[in-house]
Amino acid sequence: MRMSRTRSPFGRRTLISSLTLGTLAATALAGCASGSDDGQDDASSGAAGESAFPVSIEHTYGTTEIPEEPERVVSLGYTEQDAILALGVVPVGVRYAFGPEDDVFFPWADEAAGDADPEILPRAEVDPEQIAALQPDLIMAVTAGLTEEEYDTLSEIAPTVVQPAEHIAFGTPWQEQTRITGQALGQSERAEELIADVEAQVEEAAAAHPEFAGRTVTLSGPAYEGEYPFHTSDDTRTRFFLDLGMTVDPALDAAAQSDFYGTVSREEAQLLDADVLVFQVGSEAERAGIEGDPVLAGLPTVTEGRSLFIVDDDYAALQFASALSLPYLLDSFTPQLAEVLG
Repeated sequence: MRMSRTRSPFGRRTLISSLTLGTLAATALAGCASGSDDGQDDASSGAAGESAFPVSIEHTYGTTEIPEEPERVVSLGYTEQDAILALGVVPVGVRYAFGPEDDVFFPWADEAAGDADPEILPRAEVDPEQIAALQPDLIMAVTAGLTEEEYDTLSEIAPTVVQPAEHIAFGTPWQEQTRITGQALGQSERAEELIADVEAQVEEAAAAHPEFAGRTVTLSGPAYEGEYPFHTSDDTRTRFFLDLGMTVDPALDAAAQSDFYGTVSREEAQLLDADVLVFQVGSEAERAGIEGDPVLAGLPTVTEGRSLFIVDDDYAALQFASALSLPYLLDSFTPQLAEVLG
């Protein structure tokens, strides 16, 4: 058994174990023979007719063919479940990202999820055998950051969809993810309706807050191994602020070590300074660490009261940046942002 490594969008390493393809294929075929139709609610079965299939989806590792309407969908991306739920389909398996370990649905998705109880897949290690045992006929992995080897392994189990070639891992805009998911589920028209509705809400919020236009923003968090993280313009979280009319300092983008995030040393911390500095924190300990950091406390943005923390469900909603979470975030966090920039 070989182990290959990928980096998650939350800054830690993740593992995926590779079994023999023959074993996985046999398990998957056994699942197909079972004829189970769990994991999809009535809403999706009425929305997608047989005429939508087969469909072909091009992505960074080639083309995935989906021969018929999926009935058992595995949500393998760290934030994949929202796009699937938004289209009325409940996954049979969902990968854990953060938050309560026994609940992978956040408040904005509770209504769509209903009383669903999917198998929770581990964040740190994805076992292809565990996925095969779920008997999926579709694996959605647009936000999973899979390597090509991992994609090949999972494709032996079921059609697997990853991010499009034009976007980096963890960098697919929520609109495109919704669109791809809609295509995979045979609900392209519904996906476009969702996109238009949420975009209209974002545009309305931007118009209501002209003070956002052209202002610079830095999205950061607790120090990691002595350096301060930040997210680039290509990151899905940062796009929330960009869609409201804000910008990221080009110098910060240029300093990134990857396409969606980077770090700066204590000596370079001045690069984080902006019109507003947003700290993402997942715990009180992380917040206390930032508040007690003398380097961060000395930044003009902080001393002038133009920094704020995004916490709890707002924090989670920003990480997901989905058709379900963005309206929630607009209602909850935009007023805080307006207060700082006003």
